[in-house]
Amino acid sequence: MTRPSRRTLLTGTASLFGAAILPRAVFAETGLPVLRASTSTAQLAPDGYPATPVWSYATGDAGTVPGPEIRVTAGERVQYRLVNDLPQPTAVHWHGIRIENAMDGAAPLTQAPVPPSEGFDYDFVTPDPGTYWYHSHNRSTEQVARGLAGPLIVEDREPWLGELGAATREVTLVLDDWLLDADATIVEDRWDDLHAAAHGGRMGNTVTVNGKAYPNLEIRPGERVRLRLINTATARIMPLVLQGLAPHLISLDGHPVQPRAIETVLLGPAQRADVVIDAPMDPDAQIALLLDPGNGELVEIASFAVAGDAFTTVHADVRALPAWGTLPAPDLTDPQRETLLMEGGAMRGMLETEYQGKVMDFRELSSNGMVWAFNGVANGMDAPMFRTSLGRTVHMEMTNRSMFPHAIHLHGHHFEVLARSGASNTSGDIRDTVMIGADETLEIAFVADNPGVWMLHCHMLSHQASGMMGWFEVA
Repeated sequence: MTRPSRRTLLTGTASLFGAAILPRAVFAETGLPVLRASTSTAQLAPDGYPATPVWSYATGDAGTVPGPEIRVTAGERVQYRLVNDLPQPTAVHWHGIRIENAMDGAAPLTQAPVPPSEGFDYDFVTPDPGTYWYHSHNRSTEQVARGLAGPLIVEDREPWLGELGAATREVTLVLDDWLLDADATIVEDRWDDLHAAAHGGRMGNTVTVNGKAYPNLEIRPGERVRLRLINTATARIMPLVLQGLAPHLISLDGHPVQPRAIETVLLGPAQRADVVIDAPMDPDAQIALLLDPGNGELVEIASFAVAGDAFTTVHADVRALPAWGTLPAPDLTDPQRETLLMEGGAMRGMLETEYQGKVMDFRELSSNGMVWAFNGVANGMDAPMFRTSLGRTVHMEMTNRSMFPHAIHLHGHHFEVLARSGASNTSGDIRDTVMIGADETLEIAFVADNPGVWMLHCHMLSHQASGMMGWFEVA
């Protein structure tokens, strides 16, 4: 990789330190606080560019991009009435939270999308601590790309911050990717761009870190900080380097890992990582958050300024996060075996695929807006991919026969990564969204402990919209 640079492809970023201070609450007639989806503006591009019209979430008078941080402690409830002030139906998915099926927000499977000027009450318990997010799950390719996403932070039941080896504070950084015109407006005539969908997805030209351009984030000399990193992009895979900060990974997709030193944090769309960093003592040190946009050249998307009184405490080894204690371990002695075969896209296509009950060749399939398939079915929402009984261990072999990587997300469950043929996953990690590279095979296992009908799809959202969507049932 070459020396870090700001020139390029990327034109915007921003920051959000710690927990957001939410505006005054607005309450619906039901007594629940309101989470409002509406039009707004945000300064996504650097100063000097006009503000960008966006769609955003608000808990008070004005919407923000990203949406307001929702923060609770594990075991507490999240309660909001979604009020839809948009010109389209919408729904909210609470990504990664293992909640009851009716609250998953996965329109049209678990609820009907909420029409304009109407509402829906979300009320659920957050069983597991970690870094999560919420986003639109109707017309997601468009609605998430317009800004409908925000962080959901579930704090540990046991103290961690301030303990020996832990961080003294934390920072939430929401990373996003936008396709903007020269006047900083979102490009709106390519939501259904089949060429992009058949490749890596609808890629943007502007990366943000919580919404504003190239933030300069202050940290104290010698300070240890927990970064909660969330990739809310609709397609962009984000290899991140924390230059000069000695990063240690402590969590993936909300679930703790044994702390381990890392050089690069690889975040596919929808993935999260919690990382502990140690600030240098030298106030002149060059430290930054760097991104490889896909060409091997690191680009600075945020910088860190070392300022203030120094921490004089010598840090111990990085302290592990408290264990969940709520996730059953898979029993692999006699699991239910399932497969997920990913096919389609540019440069390979498919010989024939079922869509809406009809077998089609690739040309006919693409004329219907479909270019991807799971197990030989495009957008297989008519019947479940599989059914399993409550408490059963499911072992799934996922094979990607396409030329492009995919970020596969299971709703309502976390799973253990068992084996891989590529380099982007580590056996034993627990995730809810997993990256599978071209021509890779990955094995996962999970206990089907959450009853209901659950989506399984690619979180490159234009891949999802053009065929990579299915569901399974736990009964």
